[in-house]
Amino acid sequence: MISNHPSDPKSQFNIWKYGDNINTDVIFPGKYVYTLQDPDKMAAHALEDLDPHFSKNVQQGDVIIAGNNFGNGSSREQAVTCLKAAGVQAVIAISFGRIWYRNAINQGLPAIILPQAVAASKHGAPITIDFNNHHVSINAQHFIFPPFSDSTKEILEAGGLLPYIQQKLANA
Repeated sequence: MISNHPSDPKSQFNIWKYGDNINTDVIFPGKYVYTLQDPDKMAAHALEDLDPHFSKNVQQGDVIIAGNNFGNGSSREQAVTCLKAAGVQAVIAISFGRIWYRNAINQGLPAIILPQAVAASKHGAPITIDFNNHHVSINAQHFIFPPFSDSTKEILEAGGLLPYIQQKLANA
């Protein structure tokens, strides 16, 4: 099971749905990049220009669903840090910005490409993700996503690349 998720991999949470081209400056405004270092303080500003209610109402385990090119733009890691610190358990999209996707995996936040689930989802609807069986349920519809590669799964299970490397070194 992926470690940054609630202990029950089949628990139900809510969807936060957004559109295409949500860039890193929309996810975490650039005006905070050099002033905020604490992930909890970053979480308070997640998506604030797009959805001022997000950081106040997101719950631990909720899921962001978006369209094409989620996370495009700069390489700022804060665009993942703020979502993970806010409690987001995964982001499902039609496609991701390449650097954002890599940052998400490196920080232990699953990024799932699943266009069918994006099309079937509605903001606020319940969602269940079973990471062990690669299964997403939305409104009684079921979708299978491709399993993560073995190395990606190990990084996600460790909680990110840094904890993964620390575990490997400790076991060496």
